[in-house]
Parts: sequence; C-alpha cells; structure tokens
Amino acid sequence: MAQSSNYWEHDVPPFAILILTVVATQCIIGIIANGIIMAVNVVSWVQKKAISINTRILLLLSTSRIGFQTIILVETTFSTFKVFFYNSVSYSIFRVSFIFFNYCGLWFPALLSFFHFVKIANFSYPLFLKLKWRISELMPWLLWLSVFISFSSSMFFCKDTYIVYNNNSVSFNISNFTIKRYFIEINVVSVAFLFSLGILPPLIMDIAAATLLIFSLRKHTLHMRNSGTGSRDLSTESHVRAIKETSCFLLLYISNAAALFVYLSNIVNASFFWSIFLRIILPSYPAGHSVLLIQNNPGLRRAWKRLQSQMHLYLQSRL
Repeated sequence: MAQSSNYWEHDVPPFAILILTVVATQCIIGIIANGIIMAVNVVSWVQKKAISINTRILLLLSTSRIGFQTIILVETTFSTFKVFFYNSVSYSIFRVSFIFFNYCGLWFPALLSFFHFVKIANFSYPLFLKLKWRISELMPWLLWLSVFISFSSSMFFCKDTYIVYNNNSVSFNISNFTIKRYFIEINVVSVAFLFSLGILPPLIMDIAAATLLIFSLRKHTLHMRNSGTGSRDLSTESHVRAIKETSCFLLLYISNAAALFVYLSNIVNASFFWSIFLRIILPSYPAGHSVLLIQNNPGLRRAWKRLQSQMHLYLQSRL
C-alpha cells in the first residue's frame, strides 16, 4: 500500500472537508448496506439451523466490506485532521488490514459470481457437469483458500521490505491553502507479483464466470424467444434482466480492480487530482455493489425497506 502524508500549513480547507464528507457518506452507506446483508443472512442461518453456500459467501463478503469501509473512514478522517501515525505499528496494522480487506473484497465477489455461474449456466460439457455436481463441496475450500491467499499476500506489506524511500515532495496551492505531499515510493517492479497474487486470480475468475454466464443466459433467451410465447415471456424478461445485472457487476468489478492496482502501485501519486479521485472511487464500489445486491434480492430488499421506514418514523418523531 502506498504511504503518503499530507501536511496542512493552515487550517483544514473546505475542499478537504468536502472530500471527507463524500468518502464518509459512501462508507456509511456501505456499512449500513453490508450490515443489512449480514443481519438477514445470520437470521436465515439461525432459523434454518444450516448455512447455505450463498449465505456463507455473503456473510464473508459483508464482513470484509464493513472492515474495509471502517478503515477507509478512519484513515480519511485522520488524514483530514492531521492525525498521523505513519512509520509506526498502528500504521503497519492499518496497511496490512487495508490490503487484506481489499483482496478479500475481490475474491468473495469473484467466488459469488463463479458459484452463480456454475448453478445457473447450462452447458453439456462433462467437466462442467462434474463441477456443477461438486460445487457445494468445493466452495467452502475455495472460500478459505481465498482468505489464506489474501492474508498471506497482505502480510508481505507488514514490514517496509519492498519500499524505497524518497525525499521528493509536491506542493499544491488551492484556495489560498498550501498542501505539501511527501511521498514514500513503492518499487512497482519488486511488488508487482505480490499485487498480482491478490488481484489477478479473482479478476480472471470473475471475468470468465460472468462472461460465460452472460453467454449461457443469452443463448437460452434466444432459444426461448424462438420457441414460443405466453408464460415464457416473463422468464425471458428475467433472463434479460440477469444479463444486464451481470454485465453491470462485471464492469464495476473490473473498474474497482483497476483502481485498486493503480492505487497500490503508486503510479499516480505525483498527481494530486488522481490521488483524490482514487481515494473517493475506492469505497464507492463496495458500497454500490452491496446496494445492488440488496435491490436484486427480495429478502434483502424487504429488510432495506423496513429499515428505511423505521428511520423515517424515527426522524419524524424527532422533528
């Protein structure tokens, strides 16, 4: 993870408060959305006294995203109000946790996409049919393997083994406030392999699973349109909607993986605009994807509406 520290020569400028507000809003939305996902799946687990593969993935995904959003919120708040703990044990924990939760945030959606692909897609290949039959047995092992890979990859950044220190600094004058950013540059060549361990495998898995699922759904949709009408129209519409949702999730996933790689690789840290842009864009994917998961799941959607109505009643009672 790239380390950088901001030194504000005057009071905190308004645009820094604006950035903090935007990031905090995204993080709070993400924490609430993932809290709903976690609560609904925990209740389902307790009621059924059994946990399904889909529930297990969603629980791990929501937990990792709550941890990630919390770290982003705390780090952004500390940076804005000049509370620094760089080159300390606290920052090492933050750095490792940041990378670990980001890697988990890539692996779990990829495994969720892979699981849906195997369950929904319709291919007649023997290898796929065997995978379809054994996916429920393999998925728990894949989940724990992804946690192990994420943890192992993030632990490489516990110490500054791969960091090259540089005394370069860049000053920015904005609205009569001078911001001086001091950079500690990461040797991208040395750590590219470590980044790839946590980013490339889940990225390839998600792209492959989503693409094959879209292909299967589209093929089945065309077959249904050519074979009849009536009640099948509703099924056709649901398949088209699933294709759009999968395509949307895939684009968001690729964008997030690219943003994470750029952020960790320290490629654009000399650009103040891109540094701020990445700081804002990174928490937007887990929050947005979680909201979309709620909107596309009837049980989660009902829980979300109940929470909205309760908040509305609470606000009305306070006014």
